[in-house]
Amino acid sequence: MTEIVWSATGSLAALPASARAALTERASPDAGALRDTVSAIIQRVREHGDAALIAYAREFDGLDLSSLEVPRPTWDAALARIDPAVRDGLVHAERNIAAVHAAFAPASGECTTPDGVRIGRRVDPLDLVGVYAPGGRAAYPSSVLMGVVPARIAGVREIIVCSPPRSDGSPEDVVLAAAAVGGAHRVFAIGGAGAIAAMAHGTASVPRVDRIVGPGNAFVAEAKMQVANAVGIDLPAGPSELLVLADDSASPAHVAVELIAQAEHDPRAAVVAVGTHARWVEALRIEVERQVDSQPKAAIVREALRSRGAALVARDIDEAIAFANGYAAEHVLLTVRNPYAWLARLRNAGTVFLGAAPSVAFGDYMTGANHVLPTGGLARSYSGLSPLDFVRWTTYQIIDRGAAARLAPHTEALALAEGLPAHAAAARHWRA
Repeated sequence: MTEIVWSATGSLAALPASARAALTERASPDAGALRDTVSAIIQRVREHGDAALIAYAREFDGLDLSSLEVPRPTWDAALARIDPAVRDGLVHAERNIAAVHAAFAPASGECTTPDGVRIGRRVDPLDLVGVYAPGGRAAYPSSVLMGVVPARIAGVREIIVCSPPRSDGSPEDVVLAAAAVGGAHRVFAIGGAGAIAAMAHGTASVPRVDRIVGPGNAFVAEAKMQVANAVGIDLPAGPSELLVLADDSASPAHVAVELIAQAEHDPRAAVVAVGTHARWVEALRIEVERQVDSQPKAAIVREALRSRGAALVARDIDEAIAFANGYAAEHVLLTVRNPYAWLARLRNAGTVFLGAAPSVAFGDYMTGANHVLPTGGLARSYSGLSPLDFVRWTTYQIIDRGAAARLAPHTEALALAEGLPAHAAAARHWRA
């Protein structure tokens, strides 16, 4: 058993300010170089369109693409070709995602003010949405479903998927199968910052979309931020994060499984456990060390623990929750006695897992809740992906003569106070 090196251990109260900042901020050390590289890619795609995308496929993937779009028969063949158990899993996940997101779909509404004005907010689905599906270390068909299905539920007219090509020039079979199961309309074999630039600005082959959603690597996340002035984006989604809050009723073996599962995503994944008992935290560390050696992705897990992993001791649940609200994790696993009593205190989290069998893996794939969630501490101000991300709202106002007469004197007074006499005159016209 090889000893694990953690980014931070020990008492939460005694954690040095620098170590706490490193855990909480989760900043990339090469942010400047990343920003410049991505900016150059976006500019090249804006200027040269498809030619730039084809050149990047040759440069980064060693592929000579004759077409960027993947024909629908290729999707259907992939769906038929994949493991039946995987196909059944996609269908089951799609059913759950559709049910959950339909339950929280936005609805139009209207109200009448005390002055008799009718105000309405009408839901208008977006016309065209782009879903990014990561490639690289692994294919993520679950991310396809998490982007496509809520867009479909919201009523989006056209949904496209972009995902990196493999050696035959098409995305992975499971990604194409998920696009078919989820209800996408078109798929393009492009990845990285180039795909984000293409969807944001449009090319001869790739339509310009109204919003881009979906997780990705650091290049994708940076590209989404850079094109946000040209197209809507969902949220900043970087490497996976898990914060576990535990007391001595929790199973160290179970928590170790959860930490390792999220750490295997990426060497920059952030996995932190805060326990209320020092002996329990030490037992957790021993359990993690015991389990890691048998993991196929042990090297990735070790690097994640070394760079952004922590096993900390809190005085009590109050201190642990205060840390959680500052840390603002993508996933929070609340494994304490009577967890429901503490749930309302957790204000800043992408999603919280609790109950008799709380596993983040179920949420990653199958519960129906969305796994596209804010990372990097931005759960303080962003929420997970939902049908709300695929609509805009049109407000309308119906003002009859009686309402106008009641509003006119107050409107006139405020307009004059702001030095806008023409506004005052417009209101005065309707005075009784």
